[in-house]
Amino acid sequence: MTESQLTYIAAPEGVVPGTGYTHVVTGTGRLVAVSGQVATDERGEVVGPGDPAAQARQVFENLRRCLAAAGATFEDVAKLTYFVTDIDHLPAIRPVRDEFFAAGRLPASSAVQVAALFRPDLLMEVEALAIVREPSD
Repeated sequence: MTESQLTYIAAPEGVVPGTGYTHVVTGTGRLVAVSGQVATDERGEVVGPGDPAAQARQVFENLRRCLAAAGATFEDVAKLTYFVTDIDHLPAIRPVRDEFFAAGRLPASSAVQVAALFRPDLLMEVEALAIVREPSD
């Protein structure tokens, strides 16, 4: 991992600290937008049907691969957006997410419960925004 160019503001004045995310993340560099990733493997087959932790692990692995294709890592991620079919899956998702992020370096996040995703066996979709340091930064 490279040294992070991001600045984390966990609790701006007058805002209660969040649990499991940072309210504000800022940085300079090249923006990388990663489309929502789901729990499918390289053949398009769903990994972990009915298991939010197994699906989260595949989602974050897919995010890792997408970030790497853009020259980024999880250390560069400023924002995650979670689309989950059941908000009660978050306690299973968070420990998996923590395996991919350095302690104390959690991105800004939003979580939205949705009625459905494009396949009924998918429990979540996660998209990422990253800021990658340019070589001269």
